[in-house]
Amino acid sequence: MEYHQWVMTRRSFCGAAAILQAARAGQSGAGRDFTAHGDLVIERAAAGRPHEGKVLAAIQPHADDIPLFAAGTVAKLLNEGYSGHLIRVTNDDSAGPGTVADTVMANEKDNDGVARALGLKSVFNLNYPNHNMDGTSKPELRARLIFIFRLLKVDTVITYDPWGRYEENPDHYVTSASVEAAAWMAGGSKDYPEHFADGVKPHSVREKYYFARFDQRVNRVVDISSTLEKKIDANLVNIAQGPAGVTGSKLRRSLAEQGKRLPILGDDDATANRNYIREFVLKRDAETGRRYGLEWAEQFHHIGPDADPVADYVKKNAVAR
Repeated sequence: MEYHQWVMTRRSFCGAAAILQAARAGQSGAGRDFTAHGDLVIERAAAGRPHEGKVLAAIQPHADDIPLFAAGTVAKLLNEGYSGHLIRVTNDDSAGPGTVADTVMANEKDNDGVARALGLKSVFNLNYPNHNMDGTSKPELRARLIFIFRLLKVDTVITYDPWGRYEENPDHYVTSASVEAAAWMAGGSKDYPEHFADGVKPHSVREKYYFARFDQRVNRVVDISSTLEKKIDANLVNIAQGPAGVTGSKLRRSLAEQGKRLPILGDDDATANRNYIREFVLKRDAETGRRYGLEWAEQFHHIGPDADPVADYVKKNAVAR
């Protein structure tokens, strides 16, 4: 898959009843629309490529957000026919080794690695300063996102939940609110009409997968058992700020210097890194999976696509003249 980069300067549900209800819902997209007020749905891997032609945007404030919270779902949707793009909002200048310049360059390299590991077609770096999104122009960020959503004809976005609770990181809550507003406004013809001068047209974002670090509404659980290794791959390349990357091999060597070893880390660095991620970094995914009778799972506040009663009625009742 061809890979491009654009740098845009400037910066629990528990219990058998819930599981049974979700199981009856079946696979995502199997002839049913879901809204934020719908039932809990367990979304399993779909056969074939039912989403062929659709476009997703994975939007993360920092290079490690999608790998930690949504990489399994991104990989699953790409397997099912989506093409995808990665948007990183900050330059991660506060999270990494060495000087600020070293940190920025290391995180940009990691972010590119995430896109390659997951099979995303392109990367957009918006390059706002890290941990300072609450001091930036929110209308500016929203306008840039609207342009990207229109340009790429994005159908589905994956990012932090704008309604998630207890989120203290301004980069997370500003990004999520901006994505929510941009997804709504991108389909209108009156907002930012200058976009249309070069052939870009209004385009509605119809579906959203929102994740959170802490408490949130959960109405979609995605089975990522079949894409777990892809998620591990995406976390392996997050070396600058972790918590994954090469942490497993560092721990293995540190223990060896003390005359100790952890059997789970194996006998080589590659095994140590993958098993460390599986056992510790992705512990939340294992716990979510067990809660819903799955091996590995990610959880989301899922919105859309909204049903169109008029279109549905026409499809069922229109006759030839």
